Amino acid sequence: MNIFQIRGGQPLHGEFYPQGAKNEALQVICATLLTPEQVRIKNIPEIQDILKLINILKTVGVKVTRNAKGDYTFCSEKVDFDFLKSKEFRKNGAQLRGSIMLLGGLLGRFGEAYLPVPGGDKIGRRRLDTHFQGFMALGAKFDYDEEKKFYSVKAKELIGNYILLEEASVTGTANVIMSSVLARGKTQIYNAACEPYIQQLCRMLNRMGAKIEGIGSNLLTIEGVSGLKGTEHTVLPDMIEIGSIIGLAAMTRSEITIKEVSWENLGNIPDTFRKLGIHINKKGEDMHIPAQEHYKINNFMDGSILTVADAPWPGFTPDLLSIILVVATQAKGSVLIHQKMFESRLFFVDKLIDMGAQIILCDPHRATVIGLNHEIPLRGTVMTSPDIRAGISLLIAAMSAKGTSRIHNIYQIDRGYENIDERLRALGADIERVKP
Repeated sequence: MNIFQIRGGQPLHGEFYPQGAKNEALQVICATLLTPEQVRIKNIPEIQDILKLINILKTVGVKVTRNAKGDYTFCSEKVDFDFLKSKEFRKNGAQLRGSIMLLGGLLGRFGEAYLPVPGGDKIGRRRLDTHFQGFMALGAKFDYDEEKKFYSVKAKELIGNYILLEEASVTGTANVIMSSVLARGKTQIYNAACEPYIQQLCRMLNRMGAKIEGIGSNLLTIEGVSGLKGTEHTVLPDMIEIGSIIGLAAMTRSEITIKEVSWENLGNIPDTFRKLGIHINKKGEDMHIPAQEHYKINNFMDGSILTVADAPWPGFTPDLLSIILVVATQAKGSVLIHQKMFESRLFFVDKLIDMGAQIILCDPHRATVIGLNHEIPLRGTVMTSPDIRAGISLLIAAMSAKGTSRIHNIYQIDRGYENIDERLRALGADIERVKP
């Protein structure tokens, strides 16, 4: 497997076009199972996780046409349920966390769905109770084969119900929405996740003939319909990649313009980076980050040390806390990073400490960062990417470091960031994909 070799300390400059949103693409692609008609989706990021999902759909009988780069048409006229119960499907489905959202589309349209325990990042416990509790509230029967690690849900008929989700899970909300749109009667989903990706899924389903109200809130009301038709849909730019490039610009003291960011769907991401002292300018739909020699962390209004914590939307996304932590290592001041949702996501900080960062890992959920104010650069080193978001954070650290760094297991980065080395070289980065 190849590795990234990075010579750090190079200032970058230019325009960066963000890829389509991975998390949205996983949802809307799975939603194509809800109709026998064609659904065309544009701006799909051609990254490992998405390509795996598309391949899984092909193997279960979905006709997939690649019209152009990032532009696909899906037709789920027929689905091979015998294959869904096969060993091959258990192997393929287990490789991808996003495969969990196949359940909602399959159950909603066909009344049955099967899935192996899904894979994905090893960032701590990621239970699936919310998904299955939602299905059962609609009348589905749940079964888990512990020996084969295989889930199944079946229903002769799904019937609308009031569902109070025990957590505002994004994928859980998406699954319950997909299983509700064709159910008989009215479904209300309270404590629903309301991320832009969920809003996009709901709008796409409404164009297909679904009746979903309350989009953008945590209370969704869905009137079941008898069938859905085809549509066209365009995926939003990826807010996580946008945040990653903001962090990269700050760490490398570079001037970068991020194109067509869809400001209204970024929530408090720009303001959270501004709290670290990073200047961010709005120019139409573009985001301009000027080169800064130094950036100073703001304290709270009472003078206490800033805390940045994740929370369900419109709170700060947990996928960017790793980026915030890395950016803080070269800020002036201190900040407490509180990762509430996943207990293993901060364990990559030992690699940053090896590079010279001043970080105190308080416990699995909290880390205190004492910024070096760009006075002591990080040192290049050899690292291994543990997951997607930690991987891109280590890449950003390496881009700012003095000397050469090598990052192993870059497959984890490729899972979430499309051709990131090529796109960074276009900005002037010294990064190569080499053999170990």
